[in-house]
Amino acid sequence: MARRISIFAFGVLSYALFLGVFLYAGGFMINWLVPKSLDSGAAPAIGTALAVNFGLLAIFALQHSVMARPAFKRAWTRIVPAEAERSAYVLASNLAMIALFAFWQPLPGVVFELEHPVARATAYAIFALGSLIILYSTFLIDHFDLFGLRQSWLALRGKPYSARPFGTPSLYKHIRHPLYVGWFLFFWATPVMTVGHLLIALGTTGYILIAIVFEERDLLQHFGADYRAWRARTPLFIPRLRRRAQQARPREIPKAA
Repeated sequence: MARRISIFAFGVLSYALFLGVFLYAGGFMINWLVPKSLDSGAAPAIGTALAVNFGLLAIFALQHSVMARPAFKRAWTRIVPAEAERSAYVLASNLAMIALFAFWQPLPGVVFELEHPVARATAYAIFALGSLIILYSTFLIDHFDLFGLRQSWLALRGKPYSARPFGTPSLYKHIRHPLYVGWFLFFWATPVMTVGHLLIALGTTGYILIAIVFEERDLLQHFGADYRAWRARTPLFIPRLRRRAQQARPREIPKAA
């Protein structure tokens, strides 16, 4: 019983830390209500700033990609309990983000700035929309499963883990990666595009575009023909104006890395 309680407590703590990190990330990106933001602080030499920032982005990308691969999960669960694997991934992601917040070096040169109040308000609204799409998409996938709470809760109750039934709810009827669309809006929507903001937007966008290739390969191997059929009829990011006749639904929904 003590082992079950420990796994559940670990899952809850990892999830609570995620909530704090996600809220902080919003303030970090738009320089609002956080002690250290994307553009705050004294700017170091540009070479130093680029080296540090590229290193932080590389840590973020490697952690997300490597720990999400099935081969790593198989090896990792020889060390950590399978019921805690997702929570461990969430914890590692949180730590990578916290490191990025703490050590990011500002690059304050301005690429563009929206000065009209309506334009600025629109940029903030698009940013807020991206944040909402991110959260909404996680609930479509199964929010608590995605962040490890369901696994730890089932472990506490002594029940085996089972995958959720598959469907293509809401946004997944129209595009394959609404979660990533939300992240694009989150990283790109700003009334003031500094050099530092452009760097993090380009870095995260590049990572997402590369990660999709590996993610969809893994999902195709896991779900087979159902996933292949869904992928063939569903656009990547932009919904079709006129959809084809709907085909039979696949049985399971793909889980984000």
